[in-house]
Amino acid sequence: MTAASRDVEAFYSTADVVAKLRRLADALETDKPFRIQIAGERIRVPARAEFSIEHERGDGEEEIEFQLKWTIEDSADANDADDAETSEDDADQPVV
Repeated sequence: MTAASRDVEAFYSTADVVAKLRRLADALETDKPFRIQIAGERIRVPARAEFSIEHERGDGEEEIEFQLKWTIEDSADANDADDAETSEDDADQPVV
């Protein structure tokens, strides 16, 4: 099954971004999958995702993007590993 195409940009409060980045940093340091909810969709990022930082400048604006990329196959592996580690009690917990 192929995931539907999606291209969204969501804005969050500083506190929400800090919480997401802190959890991401913990996952990167421990080489574990990362779960995040963006614009209402839960996403599992595998531990082997590639991380990049992009800087753009033009038209009087600057932008920095933190990006994680992985293949759909890697995502399926993360789902399997994450499901094995998640108890039923954790299943309904909010994902930051």
